[in-house]
Amino acid sequence: MDKIRATTQPDYVVSRSEASVRPSAEGRLRRKILLLAVVPLVIACISIALAIRQQGEALAREEAAAVAPVLNAMKEAELKHYMELARAAIAPIYDSGRNDAAAQQQVKDVLSRLAFGVDGYFFVYDQNGNNLMHPRQPELVGRNLWELRDPNGTPTIQRLLARAKGGGGYEPYLWERPTTRRMEQKLGYVIPLERWGWMIGTGIYLDDVDEALKRIHRESVRQIDTNLQVVAAIAVVAALLVGVAGLALNISEHRLADVKLRTLARQVVSSQEEERARLSRELHDGVSQMLVSVKFFLESARSRLAQGPERAAEATPLLERGITRLNEILGEVRRISHALRPALLDDLGLAAALDHLGRDFADRTGLTVSVSHRGSGGELPEAVVTALFRVAQEALSNVERHAGATSVSIETTQDALGLRLSIRDDGQGFDVAGVEQHPRSGIGLRNMRERLAALRGTLSIESGASGTELSVFVPAGAHPFFG
Repeated sequence: MDKIRATTQPDYVVSRSEASVRPSAEGRLRRKILLLAVVPLVIACISIALAIRQQGEALAREEAAAVAPVLNAMKEAELKHYMELARAAIAPIYDSGRNDAAAQQQVKDVLSRLAFGVDGYFFVYDQNGNNLMHPRQPELVGRNLWELRDPNGTPTIQRLLARAKGGGGYEPYLWERPTTRRMEQKLGYVIPLERWGWMIGTGIYLDDVDEALKRIHRESVRQIDTNLQVVAAIAVVAALLVGVAGLALNISEHRLADVKLRTLARQVVSSQEEERARLSRELHDGVSQMLVSVKFFLESARSRLAQGPERAAEATPLLERGITRLNEILGEVRRISHALRPALLDDLGLAAALDHLGRDFADRTGLTVSVSHRGSGGELPEAVVTALFRVAQEALSNVERHAGATSVSIETTQDALGLRLSIRDDGQGFDVAGVEQHPRSGIGLRNMRERLAALRGTLSIESGASGTELSVFVPAGAHPFFG
């Protein structure tokens, strides 16, 4: 049996050995691919994710630190403006030199009618801490609140009176919010009426400032998580591709991909912050301040009308200024809204949005604009609608700035093959190749091509002395939900 085993065993052992060497070599090759390609890629993605999180958190902290002083300064300016308007409202009575009880009651009546926002009002105390007027908490009127202290033990009224005696100014304090009955942080502004021994004050609750900062932080955290998810998705896909392709990939391509990814992450964060800063400036520096001024024009006019027919004439210029400012606000809001995204684009679709865009362009520039639509292939996906509308916006902007045209035509054609958009003008034309190749020109054209490239669309431009025609085609297969 031993001899038989000795003579028959070698063939079996050799074949087994050869079979075992092949998987071992393949396993080593897989491990090399994993070590040389997948692991560095995973490490790079983890590093990028950590860098994005760290930079995003730092950016969120810097943004909050930068926004907080701006919001507080706006609150202070708004509060001072309220007090100036209130002082102007009582000036005819107080500055007349009267000291009688009737004049003092008139001042209290005027101040009690002035209000702003949900919890904005004015209050009056004498130098002994007696409350003389409080429109939102009438139970305090007539009470001496000299010893009133907040939950931290701070003498609230004493500090407000001390600020007024020093000439007036801002004073933070805690006070019960009338609508919620909770103690909340408030920024007050007080001034003295020295002849009567009064202190007039008002304040703004600061919860909206805290909420704005929290909202900024939440948005930053959300954006960080989104970026990390994108990085994670990219890492998974790249790892699978490396595992399948293996030897076909090289280190230089990985490095290039990593550089592009870091650049993209920085560009995304930068563009988002720039857009937030722009909207913040336009809303806070423009619309918000203009609305506040309109409100107090109207309140001042109402105060004049409430004082009798002899003061009614003084309300007319205030009302006229308020109406003028409202017209300015409407124009500003319309400009911001249209610049972001017209409501027609979501409500009625591309055709209605282009019609509105053409009318608005004609009204603004005086050019003759015709808009026509042919065919119908079903509802368009949002990505296609947005891309084509932005292309039309950019094209009309170029016509206005450069073409010197007198007329423009916009035409869309939709069929089973896809959607075509054509924009023609009778302007002076331009050198298409020269503009697109120039490093500082043709940004708008490059933006159009990038938008359409994401949808596998094409852009062609023909320009000459008789005008320019821009043609766009987006195939029906550009989107899984296209028509």
